[in-house]
Amino acid sequence: MINIIRADGAEKEFLAEVEKRAGEVNTDVEKIVKDILADVKANGDAAVKSYTAKFDCPNAQYYRVPDEAIQDALTEYNENNSEFVEAMLNAVENITAFHQRQKREGFCVTEENGVIMGQRVRGLDRVGLYVPGGTAAYPSSVLMNAIPAKIAGVKEIIMVTPPLKDGTANKDILVAAALCGVDRIYLCGGAQACAALAYGTEEIPRVSKIVGPGNIFVATAKKLLYGTVDIDMFAGPSEILVLADETADPKYLAADLMSQAEHDKLASAILITTSMEIAEKTQAEIERQAAALSRKEIIDYSIDNYGAIIVCDDMDYAVELANALAPEHLEVVTADPMEYIGKLDNVGSLFLGQYSPEPLGDYYAGPNHVLPTSGTARFFSPLGVESFTKRSSYIYYTKEALLDAADDIILIAEREKLTAHANSIRVRKEN
Repeated sequence: MINIIRADGAEKEFLAEVEKRAGEVNTDVEKIVKDILADVKANGDAAVKSYTAKFDCPNAQYYRVPDEAIQDALTEYNENNSEFVEAMLNAVENITAFHQRQKREGFCVTEENGVIMGQRVRGLDRVGLYVPGGTAAYPSSVLMNAIPAKIAGVKEIIMVTPPLKDGTANKDILVAAALCGVDRIYLCGGAQACAALAYGTEEIPRVSKIVGPGNIFVATAKKLLYGTVDIDMFAGPSEILVLADETADPKYLAADLMSQAEHDKLASAILITTSMEIAEKTQAEIERQAAALSRKEIIDYSIDNYGAIIVCDDMDYAVELANALAPEHLEVVTADPMEYIGKLDNVGSLFLGQYSPEPLGDYYAGPNHVLPTSGTARFFSPLGVESFTKRSSYIYYTKEALLDAADDIILIAEREKLTAHANSIRVRKEN
């Protein structure tokens, strides 16, 4: 049963424990992953295929999924599961519309003295998309990663996803990939797939960035490969924080807390409310609703260990706690939720009102569901178009403009004792 905690100091102790859950490094996992990365770097596709046979299935139908198989999956779904395809297409439309607004253009500035300066913004050349393919197969993650990449101008998206136990590809994943224009798909997963993307093999091309969710082995591989490639973010367990006053519906609050608790036993689901009545009714609703849910065991573990209902005196303190926790998902279910937009600074994604539950953002509304976790919303932002771009600047000075600036540059360079820097300017000044 979820605990109810009065905000008399005990809440800080609980929140500190929640923060610690994702901070511990599993040294056993890290050693295994390091060995896998080294093996793939040395032996390429042979190592990847060997790990696929060992961990996923011994007879994967493909290594690279043929383009025809991807299109066949989409055709089959159009004929036999058209409702799913239509729902996905509606989500694609919403996600595309939102992310189109994030696109940035370069600029060029021309000064009167002939100086020209500017910035180029362009998409990365190639991005790797990791997609879990077993029981935790999320076609929505394909959309959330591939669509902003395409809008950013990424030239090629390479998707890796483990085969199912029968050796086939997850059809939902193939359909999602077809709908948003993934260029190539390989049936491999785990740390070995991340290594193949980062280092490149004979068959899998090297990418500049790896994005997408995965288990602890995938997350550890991405962390170790950062620097060889860019990654989306250091992902921890999922989390939701709900701020509610006396106007909230406990039935909705309970449902939303469990929507994140079902992700993982380490997931965190916390309600902060100003009403003890709301707290007690939500506690009862969680018990009632959880009994009918398929992932009840995971929900119970998450709620019992990392969930809580905190009752505080006022919403000002609730906001203070929310900004300190910096949650991945934050719902505000109050009489006037819009007043909190400018007060909640540290949050991955904000959901306002009784009819904006977190799953709306996971699947459909448009904003990205790849969000900073474990308090990193203090300095990280959600995945977006800018995540798939790189920027470079350019400078053109005339001789006259450089001479005007020469003394200042020389002075600064010599103050830093970088005399060769100063000399680079001086030789032009004296010539």
